[in-house]
Amino acid sequence: MAWLPSSQSPPSPLHRAQRTLVKISGRLTAALMAAVALVTTTGTASAADLAEPRKKDIAMQIVSSAENSTLDWRGQFGYIEDIKDGRGYTAGIIGFCSGTGDMLELVELYQRRKPVANVLEKYLPALRKVNGTSSHAGLDPTFTTDWKTAAKDWIFQNSQESERDRVYFNPAVTAAKLDGLRALGQFAYYDTFVVHGNGDDRTSFNAIRSRALAKAKPPTQGGDETTWLNAYLDARVWAMKQEPAHADTSRIDTAQRVFLKNGNLDLNTPLRWKVYGESYEIK
Repeated sequence: MAWLPSSQSPPSPLHRAQRTLVKISGRLTAALMAAVALVTTTGTASAADLAEPRKKDIAMQIVSSAENSTLDWRGQFGYIEDIKDGRGYTAGIIGFCSGTGDMLELVELYQRRKPVANVLEKYLPALRKVNGTSSHAGLDPTFTTDWKTAAKDWIFQNSQESERDRVYFNPAVTAAKLDGLRALGQFAYYDTFVVHGNGDDRTSFNAIRSRALAKAKPPTQGGDETTWLNAYLDARVWAMKQEPAHADTSRIDTAQRVFLKNGNLDLNTPLRWKVYGESYEIK
């Protein structure tokens, strides 16, 4: 989840994504990677890969439009606040949370990469204690200021991007390739990981995909790609509506669904969409 530059007002907390802690087991990761190798070999889903630099930047911008009301996702490394969603502090380019473990893993990575003069290292004991809670114990009152200081460090910026890719982007794209999806489908899965994670609850990625499977099949199971994505987005909208913070589903209805209706499965530019009534364009 990306955040806003100082020139913009914070979007409503209702616009912030809420997700469960992502859980990717080694067995699942290995299975997905093996499947992707097979998909690549057979040529399925090779037309447009979201991992290509230009496509990936487009994906980051679209997510940022929903999370921050801006396309400037690179301006969000220093964002941090408690959005009162029960997950403690939410921060950085993808909304790392002190209460879900991903912020802890990020700061641990940053400490390994910068073991000397690391302004966030002293908060590691507190981050371990508050993990799984909404507590700020041991973090206040200086954590937010130090986070913003660290965000000016290219090592911390690089660490945020590394963790975003490891925990969210790469597993989502891998899963989409397993289903034989091109760039739009890969983005749909990534946006799901960002908002819902890949936990064990009924609104996480696996549950959403399972719900869609009751209505359609992905391409690698003999289904039509557009039909599958419509079923998947239907299931995604259902999942979003299970939480009050996700009552507005415009990130699906007037964004991803628009691309799908236009037949833009490769997520080619120009792209025009709306989120929360605001219009965006990537030329």
